[in-house]
Formats: sequence, C-alpha cells, structure tokens
Amino acid sequence: MSIFRIKGGKKLKGEIIPQGAKNEALQIISAVLLTDQPVTIHNIPNIRDVNKLIELIGDLGCRVEKLSEGSYRFTAGQVNTTFLETEEYRTKAATLRGSVMLLGPILARFGKASLPKPGGDKIGRRRLDTHFIGFQKLGARFNFNSDDHLFHIDASELKGAYMLLDEASVTGTANIIMAAVLAKGKTTIYNAACEPYLQQLCLMLNRMGANISGIGSNLITIEGVQKLAGTEHTLLPDMIEIGSFIGLAAMTQSEITIKNCRIDMLGVIPETFRRLGIKMEFRDDDIYIPTQEHYEIETFIDGSIMTIADAPWPGFTPDLISIILVVATQAKGTVLIHQKMFESRLFFVDKLIDMGAQIILCDPHRANVIGLDRRQQLKGIKMASPDIRAGVALLIAALSANGISEISSIDQIDRGYQDIDGRLKALGADIERIK
Repeated sequence: MSIFRIKGGKKLKGEIIPQGAKNEALQIISAVLLTDQPVTIHNIPNIRDVNKLIELIGDLGCRVEKLSEGSYRFTAGQVNTTFLETEEYRTKAATLRGSVMLLGPILARFGKASLPKPGGDKIGRRRLDTHFIGFQKLGARFNFNSDDHLFHIDASELKGAYMLLDEASVTGTANIIMAAVLAKGKTTIYNAACEPYLQQLCLMLNRMGANISGIGSNLITIEGVQKLAGTEHTLLPDMIEIGSFIGLAAMTQSEITIKNCRIDMLGVIPETFRRLGIKMEFRDDDIYIPTQEHYEIETFIDGSIMTIADAPWPGFTPDLISIILVVATQAKGTVLIHQKMFESRLFFVDKLIDMGAQIILCDPHRANVIGLDRRQQLKGIKMASPDIRAGVALLIAALSANGISEISSIDQIDRGYQDIDGRLKALGADIERIK
C-alpha cells in the first residue's frame, strides 16, 4: 500500500492536460465485444479501473494490441464465453463495477452471460434493476443464484421493445443500447440517460453499422441490425478531471491552464464553478484560471442561500459534488450542497472538519458549508481516501492546507486519475508517493 505525503500551501502554475474520460472508456471498451472486427480506441486513460477492464476483455479471448500510449486495437474474433463460469472471472469482475458493462454486448452477441455482484466505490446502494429490467423487456431471462452469488442471464432471443426506464441510469442505458443494437426489430428507450459519454457510445455504434436515433435526448430509438463492423474512436477528455483542476486552481490560488477540454461537452460544469465565484476564461478549447486571492459564492436572485445539487445530465454531475464542497470551504459565503443520487458520498466531510473547515452535515445527502474566505487556512492531517472522488477532494484540500498531510488508501484515487502525483508535481506541487 502507498500513501501521498503533501506539503500544502504552495501556489501552482502551468498547463495540464486532462486524461481520457474514465466513464466513457468503460462503455466503449465493453462495446468492442459486439463485433469480430478490429476496433481501435485512442486517448484511453492509464488508470486501474480501465486497465482491469482491458485485462478482463483479454481474458475473454479478445485480442488486445497496444499501439501507443493510450491507443489500443481490440479484435473480439474468438470470445470464450466459458470463461464467464470460472472462479478467475468471478474474482476479477467482482472487484470492478465497470464489469457490469460487459453484459449488454455479451448478451447481444452470444445470448447468455453470468456476472457476480460488481465492485466499485462504497458510496451507498447502487442497484442494477434498470439494467435487468431493460434486458427483460428485450426478452432476456435472469436469475440470481444466492449460493454462487452470480447473476445468470439467458438472452437467446432478444427482440426490440418499448421501455420507460425507472431511472435515467447512464450505465443502464448504455447496457440496454448495446444489447438492443443486435436485437430483432425496433427498441424505444424513454427516460434514457443522455450524458456526453453515452452520446459518444451511440455515435461509435452507428459508425459500426448500428441504427440509433435520438442521440443526445432522453428518447432513444434503435433499429436492430444483424452484424456490426469495426471502427476507430477517440475518447473525450474527462470532465471530472477538468472540474477537479478548476477546483484545484481556486483552492491553491494558482494560475492554471487546462488544455483541450472539449468545452462544448462540459454542460453546466463551468457555470457551476462560476457560481462559487471562480473566474475562468475560455481560450479556444482551453480553460484558463487566473490566480484568485478570494472568491465569493453567489446567492439566488431573492438573496437566499445558494444550493448546488447533482442531477442526471444535463444537470450537474454527482462526481463533482465532492470537489464543489471542498472548494466552498475557502470561499466567501455559504452554500448548501445537496448530493441527491448517493447517500454516502458526503461522509468524508469529517476529515475536512478536522482540517478546520466549517461544515454542518445535515443528513447523508446534505451539507451546509460556511466559507472561511481564507481567514483561517486549513491544516494538514492524516486521513484515508474513502472513494475516488472524495479522495481527490481531500487531495485538493491537502494541497491548499498549512503543513503536512498524509492520505492513505490512494489506490482509490489511482482507480480514476492517471499519474495524478506526477502531473501535479509538474505544476509545482510538493507531493510524494511513499510505499
């Protein structure tokens, strides 16, 4: 196990390039199983969760060729579905929540699959009902065996259907789409998720020969086809990293330029940080954040306290709620943070309170942050990373704090952020990875 040791209080400066989008990568890499033709993917981030999925794809018999840093060619000509019944598959898939994304492609192409309960962040109950109900609507039959803790799914005859999803689940929508592209007939998905990463998946599938319309809306229509071909695809930059770097610049009073952001795909993210008083400039496709000694949280028009809440796209992504919360601790003003979608993602605030932040945890979903306006600097402490996003929020807090901080369980951070300590050092951060 490793820890990060951080000496905080240093102003950073320079340019940083966001990695390829983790959440898009998990969908796109799973989709290569839909065809026996080569699929080339660029800008793949070198992070634990993605590398585990690539390894799992290879174990299934897909040929994996690394062409260059971040670029891979996948050829799923010989897929061994019996691997799904092995203890090795069960062990590996159970440690990776992204493994659930293999279900749709495997069911569509091979007609049956097994899956252990997926792993991932411990951020509250993350149900799979949307996935399974969607597969059932397409004609799949599934059973959970409590003895071997495996979901067994029979999808030998998938047929298109109309469905109204019970929630706009991103992974659920993606999984159903991947199952439906090879099903017979027409599938209509209402209340579909429409995140940029899901749009990217649909556009890639259409280039492979799928017939998907309504891309970018919550009403997706899929006309099933018999076979898909290969293609080439480049992942978007990771919007969660971009938001994290905006927050980092504000907290550390740093001048940072975030390169190649695909600003057109960021939705309300920049505007949400602006509501905290953070200044930024769009320079072509780069985001420039100047040094700011102070930033002030807006109020609503009637003068009431600002509330920032997560919501399905095009609302504010829940993965950046932790970053917004930590950035607000040094702002001027008060903000209510409402994490609606997961009930345990705010439980890291006790570490921030230990560092000197003024936060009232109202309940598992809401926290009231009273900004210190830098009148009192956070102080370094020892702490552990509970999940990917909270881990980076604590890292940002440590970089802005007075003194030495140590963060353990950084394997959680490594799951979602590529070489984060190396890239921060390039900006001037005093951070050390210690075994």
